[in-house]
Amino acid sequence: MTSRVRHITVDCADPHALARFWSDVTGRPLSDDDNPGDPEVFLDLGAGPGLLFVRVPEPKAGKNRVHLDVQPDTTRDAEVDRLLHLGARLEDDRRRPDGTGWVVLADPEGNEFCVERSAAERSAAEPSTTA
Repeated sequence: MTSRVRHITVDCADPHALARFWSDVTGRPLSDDDNPGDPEVFLDLGAGPGLLFVRVPEPKAGKNRVHLDVQPDTTRDAEVDRLLHLGARLEDDRRRPDGTGWVVLADPEGNEFCVERSAAERSAAEPSTTA
């Protein structure tokens, strides 16, 4: 027997607002059934588990033990700029001079997540195997 991961659950103060932020990050729409003030909001990410935002009374305390890594369809640096404009906060910049590395951001409620290089950036950095 096995189990599958159905959701990744995020405790938060305002499920609708945080789900709206992640909807903007992922380009996935919120359901018409989800409204401001709802105690939980589900964001369907398509394939794989979705994100479930659940209202809790206590604030976030400490660093997340589990976090999301996002890979943009544009450049990492352009995506970092876009996410900062959406309301993310810069936590740590791990970009290296050779173009590798990642950026640690926090969503509007302080949950850390990482922005990696895009698939195209990773592919362009791989050494050519042809002569």
